[in-house]
Amino acid sequence: MKILLTTTSFQDTPGNHQTLLEQQAFDIDRLRGPITEAELLPIIADYDAVICGDDEYTESVIKKGAEGKLKYISKYGVGLDKIDLKAAVKYNISVTNCPGVNQVSVAEHVLALLFCFSRNIHLEYNITTEGGWYRYVGNEVQGKTMGVFGLGAVGKEVAKKAKALGMSVKVADKFLDESFVKNHGFEVCNSIDEMLASVDVISLHTPHTPETEEMINSDIINQVVKKGLIIINTARGKLVSNEAILEGIEKGIIQGYLTDVLDVEPMSENHPLKGAKNVIITPHIGSRTYQSVERQGTMAVENLLGLIKKDSQN
Repeated sequence: MKILLTTTSFQDTPGNHQTLLEQQAFDIDRLRGPITEAELLPIIADYDAVICGDDEYTESVIKKGAEGKLKYISKYGVGLDKIDLKAAVKYNISVTNCPGVNQVSVAEHVLALLFCFSRNIHLEYNITTEGGWYRYVGNEVQGKTMGVFGLGAVGKEVAKKAKALGMSVKVADKFLDESFVKNHGFEVCNSIDEMLASVDVISLHTPHTPETEEMINSDIINQVVKKGLIIINTARGKLVSNEAILEGIEKGIIQGYLTDVLDVEPMSENHPLKGAKNVIITPHIGSRTYQSVERQGTMAVENLLGLIKKDSQN
């Protein structure tokens, strides 16, 4: 079988996931993703399967692959918003992902961003690197209210860790795990508006869908948001309007925007958030720890092997 591997985390991190893949009798090609639709269309029909990150598996790409050899898409990671799942069903392409393996790493990254911003570590690092000794006055996170919008595996981990730090925690999810909320004593918000009006920090953990695209926009920021809000986004860049974020910061409504994801990745040279005041950007590394990469990579390979085995038994 000919396999296309595009996830850079998988390729850049040594571990058991690499060993497991190499033990298979696959002919493996490697590209460094994310791969665009235009790049995939000329080559995708040559592969039986892909282990991918956030590549653009549009209907055109999936149709082209199905006309050739493509049978399997194994997503390294959780989010499936870049894969046209309806097209996959239409053209009989099996798709898997890796839920429940990266929540610790991403939750720790959320808190790392919050601590960095609250204590001005990013600014102080630059000052002392240049030989300076200016000391900002920071803020404690204990006693603040954290809103967790989206209560999947990552959202739950963030909520638990925030509570352990002495923060009050409010949660919201379309499909609420009521037993989890009850067991941990979290307060429930029924909408994004309700949460934004009452928290000091909000951490976004919801998929990107037509319903959630730019859910944080200019109207909401100007009409709803509690002044001084810190927004943390480790989910998807298109959940927020970049222009609205900048407007909110300029008006003093938003204290900071801390993000691991952008609407376009890698970041373009003229991206509106690049170098913006009170904005911290990391290059989609929330799950990029040795432990998480090995777990996700191993699951991605095992998922692919499971699909192949299932087909061989039919």
